[in-house]
Order: sequence, then C-alpha cells, then structure tokens
Amino acid sequence: MNKKIKILALETSCDETAAAVVENGQLVLSEVIATQIPTHQKYGGVVPEIASREHLEHVTIVIDEALRKADLSLAEIDAIAVTYGPGLVGALLVGVATAKALAYATKKPLLAVHHLRGHIYANLLSHPDLILPAICLVVSGGHTSLLLWEKNGSLKLLGATRDDAAGEAFDKVSRTLGLGYPGGPNIERMAVLGDSEAIAFPKAWLEEGSFDFSFSGLKSSVLNYLNKQKMKGEEINQANVAASFQKAVVDVLVQKTFAVAEKHQINSIAVAGGVAANLALRSALAESCLMSNRKLYVPAIKYCTDNAAMIGAAAYPLFLQKNFAALDLNAYPNLSLHTE
Repeated sequence: MNKKIKILALETSCDETAAAVVENGQLVLSEVIATQIPTHQKYGGVVPEIASREHLEHVTIVIDEALRKADLSLAEIDAIAVTYGPGLVGALLVGVATAKALAYATKKPLLAVHHLRGHIYANLLSHPDLILPAICLVVSGGHTSLLLWEKNGSLKLLGATRDDAAGEAFDKVSRTLGLGYPGGPNIERMAVLGDSEAIAFPKAWLEEGSFDFSFSGLKSSVLNYLNKQKMKGEEINQANVAASFQKAVVDVLVQKTFAVAEKHQINSIAVAGGVAANLALRSALAESCLMSNRKLYVPAIKYCTDNAAMIGAAAYPLFLQKNFAALDLNAYPNLSLHTE
C-alpha cells in the first residue's frame, strides 16, 4: 500500500486522556496527553468517578490539539481508533463514545484496539525493524504476562499473573512506605539510594516449569517486615526496603522471561507496559540479552506509560485487514487479550 494511512487514536482507559495521529502504524505525527496524576495523588490512587469526569473535560481538547500539531483536519484522517478495554469502565466509555461520534460524523472507519495490544505495538514506534517472533513481557499496574508475538501479529499467552500484577505491588508497597502515588517511579527513585541485598524478600517461582507470576506473597512479606520493625521500635530504612523489593520483582520477571525464550528458542525479547520504564528492569534485561546473545526491544520511556500513539500503532494492522468495528461498539473493562 503506497498511500500514507493516517489514524487518529484515542486512549482513555485509566487516568491519561490521550490523542495522537499516527501514520502507517509507525510514524507519530502528533501526540497529546492530559495527565490526571496530580488530581489522584491526594487519594493515593486512581478514583474511577473522578477519572471519568476528567476525561469528559479533556477529550475534545486533546483531539483538537493532536490534529493541530499534525497540521491535519478530520477530513484528512483515514480512520478513528480507540481503546475499548480493559480498563475503568467509565473512563473507557468516554473514549469509545467520542470515537464512535467522530466515526459517524466523518464516515471514517472505526478501529477497536485492546489496551495491552497497544502497549505491545508501542515497540514498533521505537523499533520499526523489530524481528518477530518475539517473547513479549507485558508488565504494568494491572497486568503481568508473557506472550509469544508471532510473525503474523498474533499473540499467544504463555504466562500471566495469578494475583497482584507487578505494578500493583509497586503501588501498594509505595503507599505503605509513605512514598505516595504513582508507586513505580517513587519506588525506583528511592531504590537508587538503597542496598538491594539488605533484605531477603521472597520470590515466587511457583511450580516447576510455570511461566505464571505471583506478587501477593512478596507484597505481604514487605508489609509484615515493616510492621515487625515498627513493633520492635526499630528504624526503617526506606531505601533498603525499596531496593530489596524492586530486586525481588525484577529477578522473577527477568528469569521467567528468559526461561520461556529458551524453551521456545526465541531470540527477540520485547517489553511493554508502564513498568517497562523501570531502569533496573531494563538494565537486568539488557544484561541477560547480552549474556544469551538475544536482542532486546524496549519502547522509548514516553511510550511505556499509557498513550494514544501506541493505540494508533496497534490499529494500523486492523485497518489493513479491514477489521472495522461497528458503531454499536461498547467498552469492556475486563476484556481478555485475544490470542487468535
């Protein structure tokens, strides 16, 4: 296809109201994000009702700004893409309703994108030369999964979290330490000041040969440690707790990723999701890739957290396949990742 396909993409699954214009699934012509982090920080986490109202307030603003930055009109857009799940139902509905209205008014195709598929395809924004098949580690606030990303673009689930996702554990430990929200960046900043070997927190490997994850035990262990220190009246070294906790998470993520890559004889490793921005995780993955002669693909930091450019990237194959959504598209907060 010689024509340059320009997709206007929307992302409103949680606490970022985002719009972007992406050309041919890889070239970002514009991207705009209205973050809600300052709003939710005072509550220690995302408040769904507030998130929905913030999306309503900002969605048309970010769309107008994305079109302006791309120097395009709606008439020059080839399709409208939107995240339709998983996520907060009220937040998703704002994006879905807006995208449907735009598609109807402009008579443009509507493309429904799975949020996690967007995170995975964010790799193509930074690495257009990514070699498939690849093992993809998806690690975020709500998900921790290992997938086989095949040459035809299909995704096969190989392992998933059985309880808390890694990002969720970061948030809970951060709140307990009094570091606030968002937990991931706060834990990472504190961990730099600590000794990752100071406290031997447990690592859940599960049964032999399992590529699933479990972080609830680790989270509970950290909370128990903090409670015991307080009961004994002993000072808590926050930096050591953060560093030791982070190492316990990273070690499991990295070792399971490379174990599954070895089993399936895959030489490309991709990472996706908000926790992919963690520098300790990036460093450990890079070191393991160097030792095992594998290639690591990690999105630019700005494409690790929720954004609309990744939705535009994931929507492009759907456009080529003419896999258009109907105007009765709904939001699905618990949408599973299709592995066809």
